[in-house]
Amino acid sequence: MVSDGKVMSFLGHLEELRHRLIKSIASVLLLSIVFYFFSERVIDYLTAPVNVTYFTSPTEAFSIRIKLSLILGLMASIPLVLYQIWKFVVPGLTKKEVKYVFPVVFFSSLFFLGGASFCYFLVLPLGIKFLLGFQTERLLPLIKIGDYVSFVAWMVLAFGLVFQLPILTFFLGKIGLVSSLTLRKGRKYAFLGILILAAVLTPSPDVFSQLLLAIPLYVLYEVSIIVVRITAK
Repeated sequence: MVSDGKVMSFLGHLEELRHRLIKSIASVLLLSIVFYFFSERVIDYLTAPVNVTYFTSPTEAFSIRIKLSLILGLMASIPLVLYQIWKFVVPGLTKKEVKYVFPVVFFSSLFFLGGASFCYFLVLPLGIKFLLGFQTERLLPLIKIGDYVSFVAWMVLAFGLVFQLPILTFFLGKIGLVSSLTLRKGRKYAFLGILILAAVLTPSPDVFSQLLLAIPLYVLYEVSIIVVRITAK
């Protein structure tokens, strides 16, 4: 790898990586501290669809605020972390490759935010309403705050990650590893893989939640075919 016109040694790579990791972790921690002061309002906002939640141990109410702050700090720092990754790898890229890095980082962050927003504002309300619809007069929900926050966080994170599919296929198409023809021929295998991936990523074992993830993921697969056809070599 070349940095500022000089070839970096192996130890230089490790030192550079250490600096980038420290900056990434520091950004997560600093943003987590900021979010902690708003964690009570965030919990009230998150739990609005279920009206009320409970904690069953003396430390759970406090620990869930820490956990939620760390999750929000991690999600908010994704653009900063991607930037640190970019600064680490860019010295080893050619000028032609470098021009793709900033658009990839920008659109990757944008797609993650879009997937997370799609999940929180559309998928989660529908999913929670459906799942709570099975209650009866003698079967009432007693929702733990820890379980609820974990469910919401995993769903939002899963949607943010699967919305990276067009970015991934764009990159693979540019380097010639996949083509639109290959993706079209692999639809039936992709459909099966999407169902398996949705079952793995969703924290709840119910089919409804898995379909809520699988359907937009398959739509993104079709979008990826178009992206590769337009931009691939």
